[in-house]
Amino acid sequence: MGANPYAYLGWGNLPDPRTIMSATGLKWFTMAFVLSTSSSSCTPEWDGFRPLTGGVDQTTINNIRGAGGNVVASFGGASGPWLEQSCSSAAALAGAYQQVINAYGLKAVDIDIEGTVYNNPTLQQRTIDALKTVKANNPGITVYVTFPSDRTGPDSSMINRAAASGLTVDGWTIMPFDFGAVGQNMGNLTVQATEGLKNVLKSAYGYSDDQAYRHAGISSMNGITDSNETVTPADFQTMLAYVQLHHLARFTFWSADRDRPCTGGNTLGDDDCGGVSQTNWQFTSIVAQYHG
Repeated sequence: MGANPYAYLGWGNLPDPRTIMSATGLKWFTMAFVLSTSSSSCTPEWDGFRPLTGGVDQTTINNIRGAGGNVVASFGGASGPWLEQSCSSAAALAGAYQQVINAYGLKAVDIDIEGTVYNNPTLQQRTIDALKTVKANNPGITVYVTFPSDRTGPDSSMINRAAASGLTVDGWTIMPFDFGAVGQNMGNLTVQATEGLKNVLKSAYGYSDDQAYRHAGISSMNGITDSNETVTPADFQTMLAYVQLHHLARFTFWSADRDRPCTGGNTLGDDDCGGVSQTNWQFTSIVAQYHG
């Protein structure tokens, strides 16, 4: 389950996930993103406008499950409207999370908290308190929190706040890209950033090195990133060796939509290709080798 690349139906002409599964052996996808229907609403929908159930997202999830796989539902992302902001209390936010958990009988959720929401202490705390409720009401559910990182590791604010509040999550997952590393080795920088994450977790929770690694995760971006960094299959091999060595909680990336060569003269990578020399689903096939 620790290998679960993001799949997104908002753009990029997502391939049939069953095609990717049969080619790579992957079992889990992270489906993104659950948002609120407006900045003043606490109603969850896919991207804030596709129906929670009965639409293309449900069909995709049914197909994945029908092929022997399963999904993590991801809330948040880079652009709202975010439930974490529009739900007025932790109780309301927990209720919105629960609505999605119930709709799909979810075994795992991912809270992708960044930008405006991550940088707001009140919204961090609201999210933490809501996740405490979700964990109490759904014994055994896997909870991931995904958030940005610098090259030396992440800001410690939310991890420290969670530890002080008595919240433990299964995988604190950093996004080690878009951090000004054009022309640098993204595999090595990802390892460096994740070592920083491990140290933040040790400090906040009193974990051993081993415990900290097992609560840490990597969410990379395949190919050309938004900041024009280049993440290659070789970089993913570096990451794979690292997550295998230390038994990280999660190894994922943005996104399965982009995990194929560009065609039609597009070489930079965009919503439906990665912009680097690769075969179809090559990044997924590397991630799928991770079994915890």
